[in-house]
Amino acid sequence: MIFSTYQFIFLFLPITFAVYFALNHFKQHSVAKIWLVVCSLYFYGQGSPDFFPFFLASITGNYIIGSTMSRLEGEQSLQKKLLLALGLAGNIGLLGYYKYTDFFIENYNLITGSDYALKHIVLPIGISFFTFQLIAFLVDSYRGETKQYDFVNYLLFITFFPQLIVGPIIHHGEIVPQFENRENLKINYDNLAKGLFLFSIGCAKKILLADPMTTNAQEFFNNVTANSDLLLTWFSSIEYTISYYFDLSGYADMAIGLGWMFNIAIPQNFDSPYKARNFQDYWRRWHMTLSRFLSNYIFRSVYKKDCKWRNYYIATMVTFFVSGFWHGAGWTFVVWGLINGFFVCAASWMKRRNLKFPFFIAFPLTALGVILVRVLFVSNTFTDAWNVYLGMVNFSSLGTTVSEALSSVWHFIIWHKSSGLRLLIGIIICWFLPNSKTMTEKFKANIWTVLYAAVLMLLCIMQMNKVVQFLYFQF
Repeated sequence: MIFSTYQFIFLFLPITFAVYFALNHFKQHSVAKIWLVVCSLYFYGQGSPDFFPFFLASITGNYIIGSTMSRLEGEQSLQKKLLLALGLAGNIGLLGYYKYTDFFIENYNLITGSDYALKHIVLPIGISFFTFQLIAFLVDSYRGETKQYDFVNYLLFITFFPQLIVGPIIHHGEIVPQFENRENLKINYDNLAKGLFLFSIGCAKKILLADPMTTNAQEFFNNVTANSDLLLTWFSSIEYTISYYFDLSGYADMAIGLGWMFNIAIPQNFDSPYKARNFQDYWRRWHMTLSRFLSNYIFRSVYKKDCKWRNYYIATMVTFFVSGFWHGAGWTFVVWGLINGFFVCAASWMKRRNLKFPFFIAFPLTALGVILVRVLFVSNTFTDAWNVYLGMVNFSSLGTTVSEALSSVWHFIIWHKSSGLRLLIGIIICWFLPNSKTMTEKFKANIWTVLYAAVLMLLCIMQMNKVVQFLYFQF
């Protein structure tokens, strides 16, 4: 079940919402929380029924380990270290088995000449995301930074359905207190209006923009050749770059909007990343909760001031190596991560020396870099990525004369006018209009915002028979 479906919008959400606040209205607060946990577990179970028992075992085991560590005193540090190691091994091992088994088998076969069969293990939905939340919970429990959460509040932190599958990656310290706040247990119509408004924006991003652009671009990337047309190569690469943003940020908007409906403020995940003027700025704006996790639990574990082998640049490259490997079980993702890390280091190096490109150079240079690294991310192999890069400089596909080149451009525009218009709208939204974060902060419920949300939802509902899964749904 995903957000942009009839089943979710017309059945799951209204039933979950109505019963939750009805139970709270009649002072059945504990029952209301249990109801929300049950609904969230049902939501997850619909997507990964085979993994569901392991999911329950994992979150229960993490709670036992985390709670035990939080009760241990400082002099019992050895026991805490052993428990932390056990918890981390369990989480990383589970993620590694489901996500990376075939990757390791392929590389072992390549190195040793063996012929072990691939397992083709089906990846459970959301495992990459909730694993990070569980790791953060364990590490904070080890550091003594968690309270003695009761089991139901802990379950709400992990399973709250808006963020369970594709994030944003939430932190226990920012979510659990909201569920404990009695003011959040009754319907807040301002929050409800804000949530519906944001949900409609996210739904429109997903259905009206991301889905058709992704489908169109994916067709090109699935059939790329060494002599691909220059115009089609650039168009498809830019289209995929824009569609990725609308797919991920659209889901985040829907998740955050759903959170507001239940009076829960889920952290923002995107802040106009394509307006960045360098890669350091870009990663502050893109998937911000992931960047926060990597900074708090990877970068800070490696970085040590005044230590040559644990300096900023080493810590940054390690962090982006982890990020790349987390994003996918393939060397293309690892290289993608390292290239991003290099660009972030370069931006930091320039900043420390007070070097700064003028905006008219920095902005297009960053945009070009984002497009080029996105090609590597979405390509199935290095060969496919290389063929895309070759297509980007295949000027011979335009013809041999200026008139032939102009004719090629004109025919391309005519042939791709509908998808080109959609891409143009996407670019205008990315670069020139306020983002969801800004609109949420300035939101005021009135006839115009209601009409705006209603029109977007009506357009989305009319297109829901064509819904495509979120790019990070099974991740």
